[in-house]
Amino acid sequence: MDTPADAAAIATTYPNLRTSRLHRRLHHSAHPSLLFDKALEGARVVATGADGRTVTSLSEVDRWQAPADAVDRLALSRCEGPVLDIGCGPGRIVTALAEQGIPALGVDISAQAVMLTNERGAPALRRPVQEPLPGEGRWGSVLLMDGNIGIGGAPEALLRRCAELVRPEGLVLVEVDPDDDLDDSAPIVLRSASRRSHPLPWARVGSRAVLRYALAADLLATEDWRAEGRAFLTFRRCSTSTTSALLTAAHQ
Repeated sequence: MDTPADAAAIATTYPNLRTSRLHRRLHHSAHPSLLFDKALEGARVVATGADGRTVTSLSEVDRWQAPADAVDRLALSRCEGPVLDIGCGPGRIVTALAEQGIPALGVDISAQAVMLTNERGAPALRRPVQEPLPGEGRWGSVLLMDGNIGIGGAPEALLRRCAELVRPEGLVLVEVDPDDDLDDSAPIVLRSASRRSHPLPWARVGSRAVLRYALAADLLATEDWRAEGRAFLTFRRCSTSTTSALLTAAHQ
């Protein structure tokens, strides 16, 4: 076997070989961002756990591509500019902020999402949140909407990153899972009709876990609110001395 054509021929002729099974898995697997882009283009994509059970459907893409709804705008009413929207998707949040005259920037690893945001006339940058970003330590608000607290599968690390990005006393707004007790950091797999992605580090967390992670990330909870089946927490970046006092009190 020397070429891709050889591998395909062997997989067809001898389907039970381990090599053939591996070829089929590689042939049908894709980077998660590719399937997310497909979802943004209208394909049906679901997220499953390692056991194949559906965790969530990306059918909410219709909502993401529509203008910001009443719940989105209720969340945005809490924002202080400038605003950084992490995992901005097709840009409904950044666009709504721009319409209100609030400076905002979207960040996403999906080229399709950034393109759609730009087509709406809103600024977006294609870059992982873990890499250097403009205005570090000077953002008035950082947003993790639509369950984006799950990015990277490490909520505490992501919240620490948010604390680095906002200015002192800056605001971090997080949309959490409506199940208060959920704390699941198992990877997910995106699946379409014909392909599946490599495992994607992700987390699904409710308010109790996020409150715990945020305190360790020097973020002080200021509000816990819900609307139309969606759940949100808001935090303020606090000083190290304040966090130490809170942690000491929590252990007494």
